[in-house]
Amino acid sequence: MSGHSKFANIKHKKEKNDAAKGKIFTIIGREIAVAVKEGGPDPENNSKLRDCIAKAKANNMPNDTIDRGIKKAAGDANAVNYEHVTYEGYGPSGIAIIVEALTDNKNRTAANVRSAFTKGNGSIGTPGCVSYSFDEKGQIIIDKEECDMDADDLMMLALDAGAEDFSEEEDSYEILTAPDDFSAVRETLEKEGVPMAEAEVRMIPQNYVTLTDETAIKNLQRTLDLLDEDDDVQNVFHNWDE
Repeated sequence: MSGHSKFANIKHKKEKNDAAKGKIFTIIGREIAVAVKEGGPDPENNSKLRDCIAKAKANNMPNDTIDRGIKKAAGDANAVNYEHVTYEGYGPSGIAIIVEALTDNKNRTAANVRSAFTKGNGSIGTPGCVSYSFDEKGQIIIDKEECDMDADDLMMLALDAGAEDFSEEEDSYEILTAPDDFSAVRETLEKEGVPMAEAEVRMIPQNYVTLTDETAIKNLQRTLDLLDEDDDVQNVFHNWDE
């Protein structure tokens, strides 16, 4: 859930242990529940739910688990209601960090997030204190090894569908969209059979910061690890150039 776009980080994340997979399933399950509550259980009429289902499948979530999550959110009036909350703050050496969470207990989540910052020698800031230095974008990462399409054809397909930018890295392609155009671009690629390693709307730093101090790196990693372990935390974005 880190903020950097490099494919190696995504690949590493996908190869983590079963505990990490369980965390991913928890995250997606909550996103599905919120999407159903906000837009209904029919993916045909709920683009946010379609995006959640695509994300679930990309993370190898079983279809019956996805279906159960949708039915539970649609049919249980007593189902947990999750709230979106966002925290902004600073890690060591002023590294900017944004934390997005879905929670049924804001006090618990706030305490846990604050603790993660404190233990890493950082601090929570006020809303807006770092988000001005990020851009909200739809981001789609495609593994070159998995994609048979020619780079130019892929670029034209993405741009024609409404993408803002297309870039080629050593082992991957990156497509950026405006948040409102993300679903349309993702669905166009999906219909053409383009395999996506990752596809979601995220906060992308305008500039990255390199850390050289070992203590600062260790402290920042501690904060990120603690946030990653918290079930309430959905996404963590930062401007550390890992």
